[in-house]
Amino acid sequence: MANFFKRLFAKEDPSVYQKKDAHLIQVLTVKDFLALGVGTIVSTSIFTLPGVVAANYAGPAVAISFLVAAVVAGLVAFAYAEMSSAMPFAGSAFSWISVVFGEFFGWIAGWALLAEYFIAVAFVGSGFSANIRGLLAPIGFNLPASLSNPFGTNGGIVDLMSLVVILLVAFLLSRGVSEAARVENALVILKVFAIILFIIVGATAVKASNYVPFIPEHRLNADGTHFGGWQGIYAGVSSIFLSYIGFDSIAANAAEAKNPSKTMPRGILGSLLIAVVLFVAVALVLVGMFKYSSYAGNAEPVGWALRKAGHGVIASVVQAIAVFGMFTALIGMMMAGSRLLYSFGRDGLLSKWLGVLNENNLPNHALFVLTVIAVILGAFFPFQVLSQLISAGTLIAFMFVSLGIYALRPREGKDLPVPGFKMPLYPVLPALAFIGALIVFLGLDIEAKEYSLYWFIIGVVVYIVYGMHHSNLQKNLK
Repeated sequence: MANFFKRLFAKEDPSVYQKKDAHLIQVLTVKDFLALGVGTIVSTSIFTLPGVVAANYAGPAVAISFLVAAVVAGLVAFAYAEMSSAMPFAGSAFSWISVVFGEFFGWIAGWALLAEYFIAVAFVGSGFSANIRGLLAPIGFNLPASLSNPFGTNGGIVDLMSLVVILLVAFLLSRGVSEAARVENALVILKVFAIILFIIVGATAVKASNYVPFIPEHRLNADGTHFGGWQGIYAGVSSIFLSYIGFDSIAANAAEAKNPSKTMPRGILGSLLIAVVLFVAVALVLVGMFKYSSYAGNAEPVGWALRKAGHGVIASVVQAIAVFGMFTALIGMMMAGSRLLYSFGRDGLLSKWLGVLNENNLPNHALFVLTVIAVILGAFFPFQVLSQLISAGTLIAFMFVSLGIYALRPREGKDLPVPGFKMPLYPVLPALAFIGALIVFLGLDIEAKEYSLYWFIIGVVVYIVYGMHHSNLQKNLK
């Protein structure tokens, strides 16, 4: 039994990762990571969540919900920036926690993130499908229900558009990160233009009366959720936090960064700052244009608000750009997810086939597996409930990384390099980051917590049954 626990808490040597990831080509710059981060964080949700959360939870105070969520995300981002600067390895939280706390804990953090990537890719793919079909319908292009919905949903067999867009992004990534980065950069510029266009045009229709009262009086809804007051703002934070988790996709690609000690912190913190400004501005303009209750049950509040204010052409332009901007979120999530799977294969925790690089030093085996699973989830299965795992799994990884700073600091300048960025106000901020992520996690609904527990149990079983017996680290201990 003592040997079992010794193996469970065994820590990976960071030099092993440095050698294994050395074959990955370091081509990504700060500009690329800013585009990757903004493209992943500022995805479909910026055009939907501000209206939904305002109507269901916070009223005009939705802007406060976005700010509070941003503060928590920012604290965690500081921890991510230091970790990625000291340990620029593929796999982000999985690799870092394996070094500072041990392989088992690294596996749990990585396993939690894996749920995020599988489901998020499928989620965005389905969102792209619904929106592109909505744009094409006015010109007479309509797919039959069998090719528009997941299997067993409204007469569906396969969501064809979701399948096609995921395969297209996979093909782009299989050709190299440089090509993907160029596409990402161009699409992110377009998407930010569309958001700024909405803010400028929408601001002309803002009425001060729509902000009163800014924090509506609290009430308990029939379904047990809170609206108004600080309770509603808190409920909004947990719903909104999903928007900010994309900076993990930057960290997952750290092994392919030029000068990672400077590139990674700037990419992570810079993209989050840009995203916060855009989210808060959209939220304030949206609730200022029309009473927050107008957005109840509205799947496209930004487009609706522009059309209602007499800007139909602008609405079409913004929505069209938003649809193609979803490519940016897919690129970011699929890059990060494939690097995480590569890391599992690299370390022997899953099939070593996943850790094989092709002749161009790309982890295309891992990309292939991620693509197949995402296509199955997005094209064939309805997954509204499973989407709860996206926030829950990521918050668990965030808590690990925040606490990991305490184990990292004593090793900096010894077996780990002194990072180009250090989390300020140590040792206070790492604790605040952990507590903030925990509070947001506790604010998730009960289904999210239940599904994260089931996923955790499956992960532990996989590690004990397979990972522990095939891990490179464990083999070296024998």
